[in-house]
Amino acid sequence: MSRDYIEIIKPGALSLLQDLGRFGQSQMGITQGGALDDYAYSWANKLLSNPAGAACIEITLGQSSYRINADCQLAITGAEMNAKLDDQPIANWASFNARKGQTLSFAIAQSGLRSYLAVKHGFQVEPQLGSTSTVARDKLGGLTQGLALQPGDKLPVIATQASKQNQLSFRFTPDYSLPIKLRVIEGFQTQLFSDEALNHFYQTSFTVSQNINRMGYRLTGAKVDAPTDTLLSEGIALGAIQVPPDGEPIILLNDRQTLGGYPKLGCVARVDLPRLAQAKPGQTVSFVKGDLSELQSIWCRWADYFGY
Repeated sequence: MSRDYIEIIKPGALSLLQDLGRFGQSQMGITQGGALDDYAYSWANKLLSNPAGAACIEITLGQSSYRINADCQLAITGAEMNAKLDDQPIANWASFNARKGQTLSFAIAQSGLRSYLAVKHGFQVEPQLGSTSTVARDKLGGLTQGLALQPGDKLPVIATQASKQNQLSFRFTPDYSLPIKLRVIEGFQTQLFSDEALNHFYQTSFTVSQNINRMGYRLTGAKVDAPTDTLLSEGIALGAIQVPPDGEPIILLNDRQTLGGYPKLGCVARVDLPRLAQAKPGQTVSFVKGDLSELQSIWCRWADYFGY
C-alpha cells in the first residue's frame, strides 16, 4: 500500500469507486456500472485535468468523511453536501488543495443526491475487466469484489503540489430543484403501446418512488397501460423505459440487468440521465419526445469535450 492515500473515516449511506464503466462484457451478463451522473463525474475530472476515465468516489446522500494522508489536489461536483476541509467550507463544482493530515467531510445532501470526489491523477486502484467501477451484484470493482467503501479503507493517490484552484461557471452548474423533463428516444417496441397509452405517458407527470437504486428508478403516481404481447428477452440499453404489468415505468440505469422482457417505451436520452440520477424520492418527472439526430449531435459534442 502506498504511503500516499486517502482513508475512509465514514462512508455515509453509500460511497463507491466509479469511473466511466466497463464495456464489451454484457454477453457474459456483466453490466456496465460507472458513475450515474456522468456530467458531474466528468467535470470533477475536468477541473483537475484528469483523463476522462479516472477513478472517483461517488457519494450518495452524504454524511461521509475522509482523512487526507498526502498533499494533493481534489475536486467536488454534483449534489450540494456542504463539504468542509478541517471545518472550512469548500465550494462545490470546484477544485481545491489539501494537505497531509487534513480531514474532508460532507454533510447530508441538500440539493441533489450524489456528489463526486476526484483527486489529481485519479485514485490509483487496480481495474477489473478494464474498469474500477463498483458493481456489487457482479462482485467487481472497488477495492475488492465490488464492495462499497468501508471505514479504514485506504485509496492510494499520487501526491501533488498545490496549484491554482478552478471553479466551474454558474452557467454550467445544474439546478437540481428545477422540474425534471426527460427526452425520450422511441424504439421499435413503442408501436406495441396504444395511442391512448402513449398520449397519457407524455401528457402526465410521474413521481420518483422510494424504490430507486443504481439499477433503476421506478416512477409512481400514474400508470401506463402495458401491452400484453409476450416478448422475448433482449439486451437492455442504458436509460431504457420498461413498463411492467403494474403500469409503473422503470428507467434502467448503469447497474441494470443485461437482459429483460418487459415492453419498452423507448430510452431516456443519454444527456438527460445525469439529471435523473440526482432526483430524490418525491420529485416530479415528465417526458417529451426527443429528436434523435439533435440528441446524437448534443451527445457527440459532450463526448468530444470531455474526451470520452
